[in-house]
Amino acid sequence: MAPVRGRPRSEAVEQAIVEGVIQLLEDGVPLTELSIERIARTAGVGKATIYRRWSGKEELFVDVVASIEEPDPELPGTSMRDDLIRLLEHMRRRGLNLRASALLHNVFAQMKTLPRLWDAYHEVVVDPRRRALYDVLRRGIAEGELPAGTDVEFAGDLFTGPMLLRSVMRSDAPLADDLSERIVDAVLAGLRAG
Repeated sequence: MAPVRGRPRSEAVEQAIVEGVIQLLEDGVPLTELSIERIARTAGVGKATIYRRWSGKEELFVDVVASIEEPDPELPGTSMRDDLIRLLEHMRRRGLNLRASALLHNVFAQMKTLPRLWDAYHEVVVDPRRRALYDVLRRGIAEGELPAGTDVEFAGDLFTGPMLLRSVMRSDAPLADDLSERIVDAVLAGLRAG
């Protein structure tokens, strides 16, 4: 076995870097003005320490945003309906957090204007969530909970669309405690009838 080279990665150092970025964002520094040098200075580390952990700012920012958000939910696997409700409930809570957190709202608004960062966020955070949803729907088809031939991507949009509309596009819309269940039941009824 080859010897391990370099210093072992320190979770405390990584946490200091992430917290440094969060501090700069809370201080109102725009993402476009966050240089690796400034982040390193704030975190009390060298630039090389950051580059050993992240290939660049986009990758670091995605990790920072992911650290601010709630972790993705564990799915019980008891039924397709239960898993769908759990996934939508995660989206609903995320919407509530976005409304409550000026920092998250500000970061997401800025990310949308930075195509490389937005693409990296989708690749690391959004796409795995979308794949998890599709896996649940495929399992539902295999177990007869949805009709054979159901278009998984289209069905996924039907489930997530109403929640995204209410949580992102219409910040004035209520995000009631039973919203996830109501959306899942309404969409399942439509898919099963079709």
